[in-house]
Amino acid sequence: MRPPFYSIKERCCPATIGQWPSSVPEAQPCTAGKPLRYCRGLAQAGLTVVSGLALGIDGVAHRSALEAGGRTIAVLAGGLDRVYPKDHTRLFEQIQEQGAVVSEQPLGVRPDSRSFPRRNRLISGMSLGSVVVEAAEGSGARHTVYHALEQNREVFCVPGSIFSPASDFTNRMIKEGAKLVMGITDILEELNIADVVPKTQKSKKGLNALEDVPEQLSFAAADDDEPEEQALLSKLTDSPLNIDIIQRSSGLPISSVSSTLTMLELKGKIKQVGCMHYIKIRETTAVYDNQ
Repeated sequence: MRPPFYSIKERCCPATIGQWPSSVPEAQPCTAGKPLRYCRGLAQAGLTVVSGLALGIDGVAHRSALEAGGRTIAVLAGGLDRVYPKDHTRLFEQIQEQGAVVSEQPLGVRPDSRSFPRRNRLISGMSLGSVVVEAAEGSGARHTVYHALEQNREVFCVPGSIFSPASDFTNRMIKEGAKLVMGITDILEELNIADVVPKTQKSKKGLNALEDVPEQLSFAAADDDEPEEQALLSKLTDSPLNIDIIQRSSGLPISSVSSTLTMLELKGKIKQVGCMHYIKIRETTAVYDNQ
């Protein structure tokens, strides 16, 4: 079956920055403060927050963006008609009104343990960068970070106490080269978009508000594929090909290949089978309008 997408005038939902991987099963008051401040500030700066609708920091991120009058996109691990967790049903509805909900899964599919890590590659691929506020070793956030690195996306980490297990992963990633974030300005300056992204416009609601995102900061799902997409599609067949083989045969940089493959997956033109192996899907993905 073809994966459904919410769309905006036949364009795939734009995502700019602000992926917030859930790091703990439940966000405690002491941990919720940091993502709330970061998310609210980024949303007020006109950036789109992308997350996974999970309990904990994910929910805090979505709500903070909504309360700031900003935009947010939720990427589901199951079908669009399977809201998970159920406690976020109202939040799901609010995101539809002031953003978008996206899933690569057909309607009716329930999320399972395998679908969440796969979902994370879409979150990182849709964003210019991933911000990890707090994550322990073994956290699901590590999947998103590794996908972001493969896709040549920026990884930002907020440092935490060296005595807190909840910050073990973020502190280690900073040690290994992730961007250390002390405030929102660090993110804006690193991406060179402080003077590009428009301020949040509260006068516009729902998906109409997303139309103000600068074109250079969004992914367009036009009828005509980009040259890089055409080049990769010409290399793919019904037989799985590893990303390294695709890169060598296309001659494109690995970062471009990774991000282009993610975009083709979102369009439903290719499918990942196994570890970094891809096949071409013969039938073009349908795009559903939420208006």
